[in-house]
Amino acid sequence: MSLCFQPFHYASKIKCCVRKHTRSQSQGRKNPSLVKVASAETTSTSFLHKQSSDALVGPGNGIGIIGGVSIDSTLSFAKRLKDLLLEEEGSSPPFILCSDPSLSKELSSLDRRSSSPFSSAKTEADCSTVVENLRRKRAFLDRTGVCCVVMPCHISHSWHDEIKEGCSVPFLHVGECVANELKQAQLKPLESGSPLRIGVLATNPSLLPTIYQEKLESKGFEVVLLDKATEEHTVIPAVEALNRKDFEGAQNLFKIALQVLLMKAVNRVILASDHLEQLLPPEDPLWTKCIDPMDALARSSLKYARSPETGK
Repeated sequence: MSLCFQPFHYASKIKCCVRKHTRSQSQGRKNPSLVKVASAETTSTSFLHKQSSDALVGPGNGIGIIGGVSIDSTLSFAKRLKDLLLEEEGSSPPFILCSDPSLSKELSSLDRRSSSPFSSAKTEADCSTVVENLRRKRAFLDRTGVCCVVMPCHISHSWHDEIKEGCSVPFLHVGECVANELKQAQLKPLESGSPLRIGVLATNPSLLPTIYQEKLESKGFEVVLLDKATEEHTVIPAVEALNRKDFEGAQNLFKIALQVLLMKAVNRVILASDHLEQLLPPEDPLWTKCIDPMDALARSSLKYARSPETGK
């Protein structure tokens, strides 16, 4: 497992990284700031029972991040936090990032299989192992002195409530963050007399009810999804094309799926997949109609870190 600590005003993305069994003691001595983190990592069980005075971050304004399916997507989320700070020229809360390659591999395997419900005994056992692993990481971050914990991974959010249980600090939910931002935007329905519609595009439809649909509907939005036939002829082939490195083909199929939803008078479309988020160039005008949910999660975590309740 890797543990990363980052004060945002430093130039690099990740300033201090500790990897279990991969750094020699002599390497650790080169940077005294690593000593305390290394102790927490290599003796995590005893660390979880230490007093709050041993917290790794300062006045309770740090952000704890649990890594997800890939280290790339996890570091991408950390970069979002840094980019938002640069845009806003705001203060710099630190973050602690906890990433586990073995967990990432398990999550990736489950993500590939989860187009159908987790029904087999083997898969249920796999899920139980993953949830317990995620709970340990949440408990570790909970004890480090962070003001909130985030999990920038859609598949991990399948078990958000189970992982959250017992957490002493807010454990932000990406669906709630998106729904709250949409509510605050005070959008108007595109069709007179109709409810305000929000589209959701996902490569894993089985995750939609618990992650987005319930959260959006609780705020009064009507959730619009692709029908199964359109999904099978656009979204699924788009991901397959992306896996073959056929970016042009993937983009074309993705844009067809996006246009189908937009024709249903949706105000915005949530891109509920890391795969889909990379299929629109940053300058594409379609972005004005899309929502990257991890951006909403990043904004919410920064907002919470800066709130008066954190002691800032």
